[in-house]
This record gives sequence, C-alpha cells and structure tokens, in this order.
Amino acid sequence: MDRACWLTIIGLGEDGPAGLTSASLDALACAEVVMGPERHLTLIPESAAERITWPVPFADGLTKLETLRGRNTVVLASGDPFWFGAGSVIARQFAPSEWRALPGPSVFSLAAARLGWPLETTTCLGLHAAPFERLRPHLAGGTRAILTLRDGPAVGELARYLSSLGFGTSPMLVMEALGGPREKTRETTPDSLDFDDIQHPVAVALTFKGATPLTKASGQPDDIFQSDGQITKRPIRALTLSALAPKPGETLWDIGAGSGSIAVEWLMSDPTTQAVAIETRPDRLPNIRANARALGQDRLQVVEGRAPSALENLSEPDAVFIGGGLNRDLLDWLWTRLAPGTRIVANAVTLDTEALLVDAQAEHGGHLLRVELAEAQPLGRFRGWKAAYPLVQWSVTR
Repeated sequence: MDRACWLTIIGLGEDGPAGLTSASLDALACAEVVMGPERHLTLIPESAAERITWPVPFADGLTKLETLRGRNTVVLASGDPFWFGAGSVIARQFAPSEWRALPGPSVFSLAAARLGWPLETTTCLGLHAAPFERLRPHLAGGTRAILTLRDGPAVGELARYLSSLGFGTSPMLVMEALGGPREKTRETTPDSLDFDDIQHPVAVALTFKGATPLTKASGQPDDIFQSDGQITKRPIRALTLSALAPKPGETLWDIGAGSGSIAVEWLMSDPTTQAVAIETRPDRLPNIRANARALGQDRLQVVEGRAPSALENLSEPDAVFIGGGLNRDLLDWLWTRLAPGTRIVANAVTLDTEALLVDAQAEHGGHLLRVELAEAQPLGRFRGWKAAYPLVQWSVTR
C-alpha cells in the first residue's frame, strides 16, 4: 500500500469476514493496527495487528487515530460507513490522499432486501445518535421508513414517541443483527410492542399509519408552535417565507425570533438549510428550542442577544428576516456588513417601523408590500370580519 494512504475504513457486517471483499480481507491481513468498536473487533479473526477499541465519546477516537498516522491502520465501521456512519466524520479529519474506504452492505440495503422495499422511495434515517423528532417531518400515512436505533431499549422509546403522535397502529418490524447468524425479525406495532429482549444492533422498518401529517407548504398551523403570543401568524409566515425564498444549503438569520417559527419553517424547507434564531428575551429561548426539536429541526442555532451586536461572530447568511427589534441602526449595520446578494425581509406593524421601511425602500430599492387581513369572528348572533393590524413588508436583495 502507498504509505501516504495509511488509513483504510472497512464496512463490516454481522457475518464478519465472510461478507468482506478480497480487498477488505487483504487490508486486514496487512494491517499493523485495527481500530473499532469492541463488537466489531470480536467479529474478525486474530492477527498480529494491534487492536484498539474505539473509545467513548466518539471524538476521543479521532484524537487517538491522529497518533496512528503513518502506520498501516484499519478502522472498522458498520456496513456502509458513509450512510449515517462514521465514515464522513473520519474523512473530514484527514487529507483525501491519506485514506480509502471499502464499504459493505448498509443496514438499509439489508432491510430493504428482506422486505422488498425500493430504497429510492423509502425514508432512511440514522437515529442511533439523533433525536426521534428528526422523524417528525416524514410522518405521513403510507410512508415507509427504515431507521437505525441506538440499542434495544431505544425501540420502546421510539414506540412511545410514535404512539404519542397518533401513529401507534403503524406496522413495525424490529430487525436485529441483520446479515449475521443472530439475525432476527419480529412484527408488532408501537401500541402493541410487548417484548424487550431486543439485542443490538437493531433497526426498525415502519409503514406509517395514523394522524394528520405536517404540510409541505409554507405556513404551518399556529397551534403546532409553542409561544407566549409573540409569533408570526400563519398567513404572514407564508408570505414571509415566500419572500425569503429558501434554497438548499442556504443560511438564515431570524432576528427577533419570538417563537422561532420563521427559522423553523426555513429549516423544514430542505434538510441542507441552516438557520440562526436571535432573540433578546431569555424567557422565549425555551420555546424556540422546543419548537425546533418537536418539528425535527434540532440543527437550529439559538443565540440570546440584541442585534446587531449579537450578529458579530455568526456565519454569513444568505437571507435575513427582521421580525422584532427593527430600528435604523440595525438596518444600516446590515446594509454595510452583509455581502452583496444577501436577501433581507423585514415586517413592520407600527407606524414608526413602517416609516423606517418606507425610507429604506426609497434609499435602497426593493419591494414594499402592505398586507391587510381579516378573519371571520362571531358578532352577536351573526358573524363579522375582525381585522388584524395592517403589516408592511420590505424585501430587498443587498
């Protein structure tokens, strides 16, 4: 082997060396060091190579791996290391010339092969090191999912989570040690799960059946968000997100986030988007975090502080929404600091902030929109229109 390429990442199945390619077997035979979880180390035959158990927490193993640079080293991972596995994390630590990967069949591939499910239309999620709420946007009747889980007890925790959302009657297959001599599959539902002798490694396959799913359109119902009343209402939220126009890979600053509904829905638009919610009031931060987690968007970054000082050390945004704390100093700071091409959307309800946006549009251009909404409400024995405060929205590209 080229000494520059000293690290080989091997995807190992539950059948051990029996399922490995000749290239993987050759790499193991030549290794000076083999590093991996204790379970994987027990699956390979004895050799002269030094064996190192990957420590917990995972990051400590990366530090150890650094010290092995230059020695012929094999790292053992599960199945396909680059599908919800350790491969991408390890690869980020080293130059492309230092490592190579020899993947095996993933748990998802093995599960689909048992079930006859097409992977291209099946939701596949690694929940072994992620909150169950990541599943929330995918919960819809008839949708199929294959999920990897941390251990046996996590299956019961997942079942309780699904039951709490009204998906407790979904057919669920609990699959243990796929591809190995201990392989075992049992059928149940979240509501009727009555066994707890589930062995690691474990995955579950579900065909969801149950409650009303989240919409894919902008403007989620107001009642799915926790708030103290400070929330951008659904029709205005839909208009605001349309103006912000999220695209894959983009980052949003949500200034004066309130309940965080704009930032959360920005993240819901695509799994590659990022968002930062900036809020001055510490009592609102728990609601922002709770909304992000409950809707499967736990990647939301929450910052306590007042703009613009709270913005100084943040990653550059592609779009900025100002929902609270609007003033002239903030607008001037954004206009001078943001990169050309950054989209800015600001909403104003008061006459004072409306005047700011009118002046800003005259100076910098962009589009001004005045929105007046009314909702039918009881009026004695009849019904009448109850008008909301008019809103002015300014949208512009820096």
